[in-house]
Amino acid sequence: MKTSRLIILSLFLALATSAAFAQQWNSASVTKWVKSREWANGSTIKLSSPADVVEFAKQYHANKAWWDKAFAFLNDPKIDTLKPGKYLIDGDNVFAMITDGPTRLIDSVRWESHRNYIDLHYVIRGREQIGAAPVASATVTKPYDASRDAANYTVGGKYYPAAPGEFFLFFPSDAHRPGIKTTGFDADKKLVIKIRYTPLNL
Repeated sequence: MKTSRLIILSLFLALATSAAFAQQWNSASVTKWVKSREWANGSTIKLSSPADVVEFAKQYHANKAWWDKAFAFLNDPKIDTLKPGKYLIDGDNVFAMITDGPTRLIDSVRWESHRNYIDLHYVIRGREQIGAAPVASATVTKPYDASRDAANYTVGGKYYPAAPGEFFLFFPSDAHRPGIKTTGFDADKKLVIKIRYTPLNL
């Protein structure tokens, strides 16, 4: 009898927690959370305008330790001295890639999206343009390849200037087209942090 009561109580608490989490992230609560900059850990770096802030809030709170490690890496004042390469932050859950080289003409850059990882893009030095569009409105040109964790598309999309001081977030529902040459800048030093995506039905 006691076992049955414990199971029922556990199920009730799980459902209540799930409902509370779902109710928490409405438009008003998400806006308040983003503006609070709780996630920034004291950094002044801004979140770019095309980011899905609701998905950001859900993913951050589902795996806060991963995101805190990612932002600690992003906020490191020595980041501009790091050499190009891959940096493990939390094993396969969070890792970073730094590149330093030329940006590309728009026609040579493909739209892409990922299923297993969220992309955080940050220009450390220089400038580039980044395209953003919903995967739902895109046409697949190269089907998803698990070995690359990527699919490619054609889509209209909008383009945004990317410069130091502002980061971009791309979730699996976001197609993006990074590393595009912009007027006056032929190269940049770039950080991409990959954060494992957690499917959430909330």
